[in-house]
Amino acid sequence: MYRRDLQVDRLFHPQQQDRLAILLLRDSRMPFRTIIEPFRIKSVEALKFTTREERVRALADAGHNVFLLHAEDVLIDLLTDSGTGAMSSAQWAAIMQGDESYAGGRSFYRFDRVVRDLTGYKHIIPTHQGRAAERILFHTVLSPGDIVPNNNHFDTTRANIEVEGAEARDLVIPEGRQAATIHPFKGNLDLGLLERLLDEPGSRVPLVMATVTNNSGGGQPVALENLRGIRALCDRYRKPFILDACRFAENAYFIKLREPGQGSRTPVDIAREMFSLADGCTMSAKKDGLANIGGFLALNDDGWADRARNLLILTEGFPTYGGLAGYDLEAIARGLEEVVEEPYLQYRIRSTEYLAEKLVAAGIPIVQPPGGHAIYIDARALLPHITPLEYPGIALVNAMYIEAGIRAVEIGTVMFGCRPDGTETPATMDLVRLAIPRRVYTQSHIDYVAEAVIAVTAHSDDLPGHRIVSAPAMLRHFTARFEPLPARR
Repeated sequence: MYRRDLQVDRLFHPQQQDRLAILLLRDSRMPFRTIIEPFRIKSVEALKFTTREERVRALADAGHNVFLLHAEDVLIDLLTDSGTGAMSSAQWAAIMQGDESYAGGRSFYRFDRVVRDLTGYKHIIPTHQGRAAERILFHTVLSPGDIVPNNNHFDTTRANIEVEGAEARDLVIPEGRQAATIHPFKGNLDLGLLERLLDEPGSRVPLVMATVTNNSGGGQPVALENLRGIRALCDRYRKPFILDACRFAENAYFIKLREPGQGSRTPVDIAREMFSLADGCTMSAKKDGLANIGGFLALNDDGWADRARNLLILTEGFPTYGGLAGYDLEAIARGLEEVVEEPYLQYRIRSTEYLAEKLVAAGIPIVQPPGGHAIYIDARALLPHITPLEYPGIALVNAMYIEAGIRAVEIGTVMFGCRPDGTETPATMDLVRLAIPRRVYTQSHIDYVAEAVIAVTAHSDDLPGHRIVSAPAMLRHFTARFEPLPARR
């Protein structure tokens, strides 16, 4: 089972190490070093085992893009943690209470109460998932030529900004661009860069964002101190501050573990302070909402909210369902209550770190320290013979599927290397993300993943680069088709 012996000396100054060790070991409800899953399994789904030859054929049929595989041909699916988790018995019970009224259903008002209690925001607007909240927000407030700063924009956030003719500008701290560098809050936004941006073309900045945790940069958290600094700059320059909050609970737990003065607080208390520092948020409930579908846009500004609701009615649905069934609203409401429970978060963060320790022990380069929802392998460092424009992340992802039936995702030059004008440049990092679905896989599954990744990297020198055969202009990683390049000898 997952062990609790964190390598705290690599993350913290000496005066913080003892505090963290005490925090992790003092829980009298869990006196042993093994951290067990804080749930029992009541239903199971059979997995399909395939041969190597079958996987080679399936990948070729999918254009060497694992997004295009049939899910039943995947043994361990780490493509994403979005909507792929297992819901609790309480969530399934809540589903049976769903009110499917077109307008004013009681399920919306339960959802609204839970989200309002957590975030404190005035206007709660349900959407069918996070990217719908992004699209509605950005179409409501952006104009061509605007600049939206963030620590790092993820794929759909960036695309929804760029489709409005605006620029998505990444301002993560320097440590956040270096895979191997140890820093407890590599998701922090560089406050100096933000201040310079607001000083110079500040009139072109309609809002400031921060993504918690920072998915593009390795699932790294943002410190409360940093969020307070963003808030202070936004107040000085009179700019709204919006959180991309899809993994807010994991971020809150990292703050509890790593930020001085926060260890005695509950995750929900920290989360409420995080939300209080912003003027609104976009949220994919498919992550820290512990649901299979859904999201919301939450705002304090009356004018923005009125315009957003009008667009919601046009494209998503009436404001009390927003493209969701009533039973989805019930599942999200219960999920938001469960996700801030400390036993769940302790298990979540520790089980992800468990995989990291196995990979690091085998000499595999990853983003350090481990993120909350995923492990990110540094494909560029692992495959130096493959140039960024030959997509080392794709090479590693495809090899993992062929070797072991594991599906992961490239976070690198394919996802982020294509500029709005069509030119291509290497991304800051070429990573492969192993995203861990919530409450789905056991330790033996994770042991299998580690064993398989180690086996693939044993012959990494033989992996070929790839070229793009066809791709759309935006969000190309979802549907592009590739072919392997001739192997170098």
